[in-house]
Amino acid sequence: MRIALGQLESGTDIAANLAAIDRFAASAAADGAMLVAFPEYATYEKKVVDASFPAMAEPLDGPVCRELAATAARHGITLVAGVVETSGEEGRAYNTLVAFGPSGERLAVYRKIHLFDAQGFGESTYIKPGPSTEPVVFEAGGARFGLMTCYDLRFPELARSLADAGAQVLLVCSSWVPGTHKTEQWLALNAARGIENGVYVAGVCQAPPVSVGRSLLVDPMGYVEADLGLAPGVRAVEVSLATVARVREQFPMFRQRRLG
Repeated sequence: MRIALGQLESGTDIAANLAAIDRFAASAAADGAMLVAFPEYATYEKKVVDASFPAMAEPLDGPVCRELAATAARHGITLVAGVVETSGEEGRAYNTLVAFGPSGERLAVYRKIHLFDAQGFGESTYIKPGPSTEPVVFEAGGARFGLMTCYDLRFPELARSLADAGAQVLLVCSSWVPGTHKTEQWLALNAARGIENGVYVAGVCQAPPVSVGRSLLVDPMGYVEADLGLAPGVRAVEVSLATVARVREQFPMFRQRRLG
């Protein structure tokens, strides 16, 4: 099957962001992709999370998500993107990933649980963490996809819980903050999560300057199948469930582990 990585350069112009998502979804569908994933904060992004995020947040049945659903239906593709969702708490929103199917139906919702309170950033000032309950896995095109957001990548227990729940592909939708060795860490952590869980990892990132770019697909052996570099763009890539099964048979870690 083919999935696509959509590397955006999102800003504060919501209409422009939605238009870019539509263009990339059209291109992905034309290239045979059955799913296209976009970054964290795909529909509204700034260099620093501030009070404007909860101020512009919408419920999942609001105009932004209605347009994302319409885009998925228009191109007959499953679409995953990061939105800013109302949380019910004054002054804080959810950092949410939402997946829409090819008929525009909502397939999954994941609210980021590990907020980026590091390197001098305080995401939790304006963003409320989602509930740390069940991992979010959904099915599309016969494959099972697990959802993670950016800083979640540094917490291997979430990736493992998604694999335990049946995920064969992890979608890591991100806006990875630049800094010393941050690109190297982004590449290494995506590969590590794939190798240790026997899954594909699609790390989809915002382009510079707000983020490091380098959206990539890593196979279950850690091989980088695609790397989008620094510029905005979209690329469709092959994912093989047979490869997932073969690697898990060669390295039966889930049967052999002694903890957890």
